[in-house]
Amino acid sequence: MFENLFLLVKNNAQKAVISNPEIAEKDREAVLTEASSSIIDVLKNHIETGRMKALVGYFQLNGIYNNPLVNSMVNKFANRLNKYYGLTPNSAYKIADGLIPQVMVQFIQQTRTEKSMGTMFTQLNGNRADLSSLVNGMLMAS
Repeated sequence: MFENLFLLVKNNAQKAVISNPEIAEKDREAVLTEASSSIIDVLKNHIETGRMKALVGYFQLNGIYNNPLVNSMVNKFANRLNKYYGLTPNSAYKIADGLIPQVMVQFIQQTRTEKSMGTMFTQLNGNRADLSSLVNGMLMAS
């Protein structure tokens, strides 16, 4: 599941990362990993803080722009770009905002089914519990 997320990041990174002269060539692969990690960290935090119902609802949305969850991902990635790669806050935000929303649109399309969502949420919680039936119940209730 998360290998697919990394591939989505990589496939959407041409303009924001790969062709961007502000990101050193030696850092580009690491920056792609940071983007994936930022997305995973925000999703994981939602599960760990009991906001799974909101997360399930998010994966049912058609439009993700101006969504607080995506904004959190963009900000987390931008902060990492600024802190670890020396980009200015403005440049870091532009790069993050140019990549994360596109990736999330495609990631949502790939994980729309209850089986995919249940598997993803189970992986996000470290496989401590199978969350598939909980996700299924939330999907039926909505």
